[in-house]
Amino acid sequence: MSEKRTLYTITVFSENTVGVLNQITTIFTRRQLNIETLSVSPSAIRGIHKFTITTFSDSEEMIQKLIPLIDKRVDILKAYYNTDEDLVHQEVALYKLSTEKVLEHGSIEYLVRKYNVCILEVSKDCVVFLKAGHYEETQGLFDELAESIGVLQFVRSGRIAITKSKVERLSDMLEKREREQNINFAESGALLREER
Repeated sequence: MSEKRTLYTITVFSENTVGVLNQITTIFTRRQLNIETLSVSPSAIRGIHKFTITTFSDSEEMIQKLIPLIDKRVDILKAYYNTDEDLVHQEVALYKLSTEKVLEHGSIEYLVRKYNVCILEVSKDCVVFLKAGHYEETQGLFDELAESIGVLQFVRSGRIAITKSKVERLSDMLEKREREQNINFAESGALLREER
């Protein structure tokens, strides 16, 4: 009996160092895990970047083994994994449609109200909509627009996600590391004074 494939969101914290992405993707490739989506941005902690990666796996054990392999990399501060229940997440999609076809279909206001989209651009040639939502919503809108109006261009971002916990998980780890460094520094100072 095979397990259901689960979508996992892996969050990796790192300083903005050249080559980090290559190190991470190599780990996925060696484990034959496909990266479904990837987004990178500064985190809430100054100087720290956050990689948000989604991947499907048949086994949580595989993901649990993957995280320490990522953590071992010199340039990585910490990596975590979550399932959708632990996260608030969204994707952003852009849809470029023919202005003529949109007007033949009905008013732009109708589409804005029905799909809860933002209009980014309207010209005589095209209309560009922006839709934020989960994958199913952005894909569902694409499918419906492709069938009813025709989509000239479409792009969707990778997942952006934050945990439902009060603070960024890395904050706790960094505070603990700083406390340990302060204790070690104080102990070193005490040893130096004793030697004198």
